[in-house]
Amino acid sequence: MDVLGIIPARYASTRFPGKPLTDINGKTMIRRVYEQASAAGLAEVIVATDDERILSHVLDFGGKAVMTGEHHQSGTDRCFEAYKLNNKPYEYIINIQGDEPFIKPEQIDLVASCFKRPNTQLATLVKKITTEEELFNVNAPKVVLSTSGDALYFSRQPIPYCRNVPQDIWHKQHAYYKHIGIYGYRADILEQITQLPPSALELAESLEQLRWLENGFKITTALTEFETIGIDSPEDLQRVMNNL
Repeated sequence: MDVLGIIPARYASTRFPGKPLTDINGKTMIRRVYEQASAAGLAEVIVATDDERILSHVLDFGGKAVMTGEHHQSGTDRCFEAYKLNNKPYEYIINIQGDEPFIKPEQIDLVASCFKRPNTQLATLVKKITTEEELFNVNAPKVVLSTSGDALYFSRQPIPYCRNVPQDIWHKQHAYYKHIGIYGYRADILEQITQLPPSALELAESLEQLRWLENGFKITTALTEFETIGIDSPEDLQRVMNNL
C-alpha cells in the first residue's frame, strides 16, 4: 500500500514552547521522530508545521516539510491540510505524533496493516494495561473494544466498572487497554472528519476521537506490545534524558 506519513509539529506549545526543536542527545525531537517514521514502510514522510524555524530545520537535515496554518485545533486538521498541500494522491495517511521521538517503526507499520482489513475507515493502536497506576491515570486514555477489535469508546476513566471487585485488582479481573495516540485515516474519511464540529463527548473527555465515534465512524485497533514515550513538558524530557 502507498501510505503517507505526516508528523504535525507546532512551535507554540503552552507547556513546552519550541518542543520540536529541543535537543535529545545531539538530535532534535522532530528529527528523531522523522527518522523513526522514515524507517517504517511508508511511501513518504513529511512534517506539517506552522513555524518557519521548524520548516527550515527539517529541510536542513534533508527531510520533507510543508507550512500549514496556525489556526488548526488538532493534529488531524493539520494533517489534512498537509495532505492537500502535498499534491500527491494517497489512499491512506498516518498521523505520527511529533512528541514521541522513540516511536518504533513497527508500530507505524502495524497501523498501516489495519487498512488491509475490509472497510477500515480509521485505525489506531492499543496496549494492554498491566498496573493499577496506569489504569487510574486520567492522562492515559483507555479504550473499550468490541469483539472484532473496533473501538467502542475512549475515556480517561476505567471502563467498565468492575462491580464487587476491589479496584486494586480490576486490571487482573478484566482486560483493559490503553490508547496509543497514533492515527491512520483513509483519505476520504480524513476529509469528512475534519468537517465535523466538536461533539459533546469530545468536549466532556477532551478526546478528539470521540467526535468520530459519536458521528458514526468506525475506528479499527491493533494491539501493540511496545510502550510509547510522549514528551509534553520539560519535566517529561528530563525523565527521558535520565533514562537514556
